[in-house]
Amino acid sequence: MMECRQHWSLHHDLEIVMVNGLVLWGSCHLLPLGPLREPLTALKRADVAVIHHADMVSEQGLKDAELMIREVKESLPIFYTRMTPSNFFEVSNINSKLPLGVLCNAIILCVSAIGSANAFVNAIEKIGASFVDRLDFSDHHIFQARDVDLIRRRLEELEDKFGSKPVVVVTEKDYDRDREIFKGLHPSKVLVLCSALEFPSQKGCTEKGFKKLLEESLGVKLRGLN
Repeated sequence: MMECRQHWSLHHDLEIVMVNGLVLWGSCHLLPLGPLREPLTALKRADVAVIHHADMVSEQGLKDAELMIREVKESLPIFYTRMTPSNFFEVSNINSKLPLGVLCNAIILCVSAIGSANAFVNAIEKIGASFVDRLDFSDHHIFQARDVDLIRRRLEELEDKFGSKPVVVVTEKDYDRDREIFKGLHPSKVLVLCSALEFPSQKGCTEKGFKKLLEESLGVKLRGLN
């Protein structure tokens, strides 16, 4: 359920569970049949729950997610987060900083290998592009030369269809995984979307409140070890 569960030998001062609000628990099955590393009952160990992509989930969807969490641990504090796009930079010039509006009315090909490609594509669509296409690879996929060839072919199809050169947009996560592979798409323009994690004020839950809760919880647990 949590990334740190890949390292059982680590001592955990706090257990923070982040839930993807767009898919929640998926099929509720454990790996490899589903997305969970642990059964939902493991939420009983959690100190805090965070529902991510809350801005893309309906009010009813958030209520359903909260209800599922409360059924396992009624007292568990729940916070909400979203990824807010800030700017782009060019793969060919990492020092560049382009405003989001640079893609208004553009033809876009979103390329990603992340767990929630829909959230990434939705963010690009909101910017105001003329058309948004996508190539989704599996989470943590390592891009190879054959993938670059596939992207090139899709770009050619888009250019033939719309009569203008499309722009490739990738996530920071995919760019950081291999900072050279996307340069192979030259002369096509490749932009990296930069985003920041934010805590929208929802039901009285704020970033300040989240940090305060962590400080208090961590202080109590550390005092208990002395």
